Amino acid sequence: MLINTLAELKHAWVNKKQMTVKQQPQTSSSLNLSDYREKLKLGIVVSEWNPKITQSLLEACIESFKEAGLSDYQIIIRWVPGSYELALGAQYLFEFNNVDGVACLGCIIKGETPHFHYISEATAITIGQLSLKYNRPVSFGVITAETDEHAINRAGGTKGNKGEEAALAVLKMIEMKENLKSENRRSPGFM
Repeated sequence: MLINTLAELKHAWVNKKQMTVKQQPQTSSSLNLSDYREKLKLGIVVSEWNPKITQSLLEACIESFKEAGLSDYQIIIRWVPGSYELALGAQYLFEFNNVDGVACLGCIIKGETPHFHYISEATAITIGQLSLKYNRPVSFGVITAETDEHAINRAGGTKGNKGEEAALAVLKMIEMKENLKSENRRSPGFM
């Protein structure tokens, strides 16, 4: 009898709270940030290494934030020596500027030694850990390429722009967090 009651309760709750799948926004201007856009403060940390590439990433990232309705004073940009330092730069923005999210932009191009692998792996891991540490989005806009040509293609060339992708990732995660907070769902805990 109890099992039937729990099953019926679960069925009724699921039917009442049917999940709706929204079409994923394709551009920063299609995101619904209206309720909190003016309060947002976002950071961009950019590697000085490979400046031709990282400048292109930065420009696309800024443009995407602005398309979402952010103004210059809501975007904090800081440069760090290389991609390895991106995570620490983002951490400083969280601690000293209290930003809502950070896009990390860099470019690591493979050379003749294994250095590329060490830097790429360490950069990816430390950037990923920051999101969990601060409960705020940190996006990985770091190009890891075999050649200069591959990097150029991913910095506004034939393969898109990782700076734009990094901005969109931050914005989408902020939108998701705000939507979940506003839904204020109360689950019985056993479903």
